[in-house]
Amino acid sequence: MKFDNKQALPTRSAKNVLGGKLEECGRDPLTGFFRDGCCHTVTEDWGSHTLCARMTTEFLAFSKLRGNDLTTARPEDAFHGLREGDMWCLCVSRWKEAYEFGVAPCVRLAATHERALETVTIEMLMRRATDFN
Repeated sequence: MKFDNKQALPTRSAKNVLGGKLEECGRDPLTGFFRDGCCHTVTEDWGSHTLCARMTTEFLAFSKLRGNDLTTARPEDAFHGLREGDMWCLCVSRWKEAYEFGVAPCVRLAATHERALETVTIEMLMRRATDFN
């Protein structure tokens, strides 16, 4: 994604929900609003792609039913489709919706941007947190 406005660039000093430096979420497939492997965000990121999660079959099916098909490849967008096990920067509102339906994927807190806390609580995230390293 290309931005002409310098204010639209991600900040490399971003913090995670634990207050530490935002860590990388995933590179295979390359994730993030900026496709830089991190859940960086800017005001232009209306979906708030700030939550790092490991995809599950259940969540991917849920997201597709809710109108966001993450499994079908879209080569024109350099998107190859997701499958179970992939790490991905999710829109925090979709994760919250899945959480309420009992199908939210596990979260990597160190790679989840602090902005996610505008939509979900740290307690919600902690209930689904896991260490992927």
